[in-house]
Amino acid sequence: MSVDGEAVRLRTEADEPGWEVDPDDDWGMAVIATVGRQLKLRREAVGLRAAEFGAQVGYGEDLVYKIESGKRIPRPEYLDKADNVLRADGLLSAMKEDVEKVRYPKKVRALAEMEAKAVEIGVYVCSSIPGLLQTPEHARALLECWLPAYSPEDLERRVAARMARQSIFDRSPAPALGFVLEEATLRRKVGCTMVRQQQFEHQLAVGRLNNVTLQVMPLDSAPHPGMSGRIELLKFEDGTAVGRADGTFNGRPVSNLRELRILELRYGTIRAQALPPGESLTLIEQLLGET
Repeated sequence: MSVDGEAVRLRTEADEPGWEVDPDDDWGMAVIATVGRQLKLRREAVGLRAAEFGAQVGYGEDLVYKIESGKRIPRPEYLDKADNVLRADGLLSAMKEDVEKVRYPKKVRALAEMEAKAVEIGVYVCSSIPGLLQTPEHARALLECWLPAYSPEDLERRVAARMARQSIFDRSPAPALGFVLEEATLRRKVGCTMVRQQQFEHQLAVGRLNNVTLQVMPLDSAPHPGMSGRIELLKFEDGTAVGRADGTFNGRPVSNLRELRILELRYGTIRAQALPPGESLTLIEQLLGET
């Protein structure tokens, strides 16, 4: 195939992948199957074979078939090109909103949905930087060391999902956000020097926001009730709340008052032992200078 005498290379799964459908996500699979059927019906209605349609949108025939059969999640640009080629008057492009909801792993999506509704969030993590505070490069460096290794496609999907959660910082009115980080975690060399510098700079920028309280648990602190893992508390406008802690209540989310009171007591104790916000930002500035 050529255009104006120049060869045009069609994109395939290898160099322009869609996203894999999460096999445990029944709702997501149903959405993508519906999107695929609509694409196929539109293509057949205008009399285009899969190979011909693929050539016009710049994708290989095999990838077209996989998207139409609900085995791959189409990227937004694929839907825009399909809408134009198939003269769908915006109907196919409009499906980007539904596709956006299912492009991320089910567990991440569920967490993001709760975070989007919360008016107050408190997070303590003992062994890593919370996802809401990570730069894309830091997140990628963390995920690259996971075993068994993620495929390149799945890794990028998870990085994108983590970054999408950070839209919470753009909400208005802004939720109250609290984070407690371990100094030991901040000192861990995740990624190259530039990645670490960018991560520190990002933490400082977030920590200076009016709706954010960022604290650091110093290396010389006494033992505290969060040392077994993560603690998360999310409170909602209607007065309800959800909490979760590693090693407590089997790690499952809890919402009854007795269990929430236990998690709030632990999180409150952790915050009391951590450095105040001002001293915490000063420590991060010092770590940035040492990088």
